Amino acid sequence: MKNCIIAQSGGPTVAINASLAGVVEECITSHAYDTVYGSLRGIMGVLNNDIIDLTEKVTKDNHFLDTLKITPAMYLGSCRYKMPSAEEKPEIYEQIFSFFEEKEIKSFFYIGGNDSMDTVLQLSKYAKVHNKDVTIMGIPKTIDNDLCHTDHTPGFGSAAKYIAATLTEIAYDISIYPVKSVTIVEIMGRDAGWLTAAAALARTEYGLGVDLIYLPEVAFDREQFVADVAAVMEKKNNVLVAISEGIRDKCGQYISASTASTDSFGHSQLSGAGKALEYLIADRLGTKVRSIEINLPQRCAAHLSSATDLEESAELGRTAVRNALKGVTGHMSVITRTSDAPYTVAYDVANIAEIANEVRNVPRSFINEAGNDVTAEMLTYLRPLIVGEPTITYKDGIPQYASFQHLYR
Repeated sequence: MKNCIIAQSGGPTVAINASLAGVVEECITSHAYDTVYGSLRGIMGVLNNDIIDLTEKVTKDNHFLDTLKITPAMYLGSCRYKMPSAEEKPEIYEQIFSFFEEKEIKSFFYIGGNDSMDTVLQLSKYAKVHNKDVTIMGIPKTIDNDLCHTDHTPGFGSAAKYIAATLTEIAYDISIYPVKSVTIVEIMGRDAGWLTAAAALARTEYGLGVDLIYLPEVAFDREQFVADVAAVMEKKNNVLVAISEGIRDKCGQYISASTASTDSFGHSQLSGAGKALEYLIADRLGTKVRSIEINLPQRCAAHLSSATDLEESAELGRTAVRNALKGVTGHMSVITRTSDAPYTVAYDVANIAEIANEVRNVPRSFINEAGNDVTAEMLTYLRPLIVGEPTITYKDGIPQYASFQHLYR
């Protein structure tokens, strides 16, 4: 075995390609692999023998990795494929490891979120049981910031920066009108409210910014929400509210217009929490109200990415390779915060069995007692993650990113 292969899976972030660049860079500079392959569209590329030669890309273009680091979405494409158990579908695993043998793969790197880490877990368990000499390593990714055993996840810092900047701009916009109004901003976060909490970073020293913040970790009470909004409106004209898409009541029911469908992993497909609360406020308070759903931009706005996020993401990719070369398998690279001021971190790996299919929620101490805001402890945690701006090349006013032509061949 002399080659390696990398895949990306799940929802995109602006930092997942930085992790890919870190993996490729470390694989090539270590001289431990002859060829670094990329599997197109996650594990499906392995199953369909749909791969590209990343070593060749680097050889032909000296700027490839630098451009890749600041490119949004996923250079290798993605999938939403849930791996069946080896007992249920042994032929799937036989096909994957036959591919590894055919391509002389000694290391497989999978970059993704919680569901992707389940794939790492299943493949590493199969390899151990069947004595397959392939190291299987996970590299974290998710704007939800809900993976266990890591201080934060690649992509979260940039998404948090986007939320903070966008909420700041919305706050400025709505503040100019001398009429009573409520603006409700719905932010991604089905089970964990980390990203919505970043709205607190939008506050200015003179009181402009988000007024109320609601996370899934605290049961949402409609009556209390109306009272909260009314109380703020007594003090100021324009009320700005940030909510997670996954807020739910004390019975566990989502506050949304629709939760009828689920994805392939069984996750509820949420729709319209902001719109549902817009109708509630209009009915109960009779004031001007609008809801804004910040959808894809929060995970793909590379022009507002955090340099800290991109640098850490690349290092997590390198960390996974260094450990794979030591024979470590069935693990995910992680970040440990060693200091808040100055902000410093260390890199290591953690057992994938303690990460896959688990969710790291916002600690209760990060949320105020009333459940409608975050604490100073949360702000201390968030602030270092959004620092810095990467250098991005523009042409005719538009950011220039890596070509995705290979995904449409």
